[in-house]
Amino acid sequence: MNRAPPLIGHNVVTSDVALTEAITRHGSADLVDDLTLLGVEAGTAEAREHGMLANQHHPELTPYDRYGNRIDEVAFHPSWHWLMERGIGHGLAAAPGESDAPHAHVRRAAGFFARSQTEPGHGCPISMTYAAVPALRADDAIAKEWTPLLASRRYDPGVRARSDKVGALAGMGMTEKQGGSDVRANVTLARPTSEDGFYTLHGHKWFTSAPMNDLFPVLAQTEGGVTCFVVPRVLADGTRNQLDVVRLKDKLGNRSNASSELEFDGTVAQRLGDEGRGVRTIIEMVAATRLDCVLGSASLMRRALAEASWHVSHRSAFGGPLVDKPLMQNVIADPAVESEAATALALRLAAAVDRPGDAHEAALRRIALPLAKFWVCKRTPFMVAEALECPGGNGYAEESGMPLLFRESPLNSIWEGSGNVNALDVLRALTREPEVLEAWITEVGAARGVDHRLDRAIDDTLALLGDVAGLEVGARRLASQMAACLQGSLLVRFGTPEVADAFCASRLGTSFNGTFGTLPGGDLRAIVDRTTPVL
Repeated sequence: MNRAPPLIGHNVVTSDVALTEAITRHGSADLVDDLTLLGVEAGTAEAREHGMLANQHHPELTPYDRYGNRIDEVAFHPSWHWLMERGIGHGLAAAPGESDAPHAHVRRAAGFFARSQTEPGHGCPISMTYAAVPALRADDAIAKEWTPLLASRRYDPGVRARSDKVGALAGMGMTEKQGGSDVRANVTLARPTSEDGFYTLHGHKWFTSAPMNDLFPVLAQTEGGVTCFVVPRVLADGTRNQLDVVRLKDKLGNRSNASSELEFDGTVAQRLGDEGRGVRTIIEMVAATRLDCVLGSASLMRRALAEASWHVSHRSAFGGPLVDKPLMQNVIADPAVESEAATALALRLAAAVDRPGDAHEAALRRIALPLAKFWVCKRTPFMVAEALECPGGNGYAEESGMPLLFRESPLNSIWEGSGNVNALDVLRALTREPEVLEAWITEVGAARGVDHRLDRAIDDTLALLGDVAGLEVGARRLASQMAACLQGSLLVRFGTPEVADAFCASRLGTSFNGTFGTLPGGDLRAIVDRTTPVL
């Protein structure tokens, strides 16, 4: 009847050529084998159904129990717990924090990328749990208490003391209503108690996701300035900490995940790091969650592209299969190039995390994270909208799953620093840390001489850097060009020739007008065939 079958029954990992190539490049072929079971599970009809149900049945807050006691419990649909149990079971939370494997972060990044295609919302608490571990290392005692539980592969929901749990999850509380990204404007106060290192918090947090989790790194003001604290949901003696969930946010997307407003009034907190060093302490957590924003956006791109390419490969119109129409090939190949570039950059960043002692990798991570966070996340809504259009009206229907992806698509560009915050972070790094520019030049320079369009784009970008201090008004342009050059260098060095040529001709060429489906030519069918899932 000329209707495309549902895209189910494929292996989300092994059917993604760009992903498997990146895993092998930065890890090994054994890592692909290790993730095969995850890929099979993520492509099942059962996983798809649980993802839809978790978004149809939103979390519900119960502030008080039947006797009027404050409990602040958040209840989730069983599908949410199904997703969380399997995501954590595959080691996608903080498992790398307790692993000696040489490619633990690449494995985890690839799994997070694939698993998020099942349902993106449950990636939020998993991401924050992963990201909490490097921040907790600011205090050895706190890290030893919490890291084994955060790194556990056992999902153990419920508001209970740490000693009664086999696994724990982390949230994060940074922003306040009057400051937003300007966390130095926070007004929440931390008052020291008689117990060394412990304080009580008094104030609020305007946007805290996953309020049901077990601990929260938060920022508050002390006499020494903005300071980082660890807030447990339940105290060591088993009593609930004074942490009031005012309400759950009614969001555009990310509806399966609970995001909340919190109020503190005597909330017990333990200082993490020195007073006045809160931003520096929590920045490692921010860096890790930014990586997951890039991975999450790249994952949305891939899922949307897979749905679109699958549809046109199984649908006929105007006398033949859509996939054989030259213009439709362009419409699929162009987003495919975008998706491959995003995947390549995201996995390259994960590989840098696996080499913390390497000075080049550390400097590259410092500059490339805000670049990728700005560029990849900013490109995602446009690309997902194009993919949604391929199935026509069917793509606009909720049951297709495409509207869920579209609602989710702006999220990662906003969370963990919006576009301006990340573009300015790039300028800050270039101004204060000269080694980051050297790392960028070294990375893109590895592809010098292979493609004249990439060479020209690198030269044009370096010309912009003549006066970094005066570049604020053009910070977005600079971040875009630096990120695109990074992507181009990876595709030229490691990608298939068709994809690399299409990327350099469009993203780095002179004729790119920002509209998908306008590649200047080349072997478009090869790109389409490369990106279409197979059962």
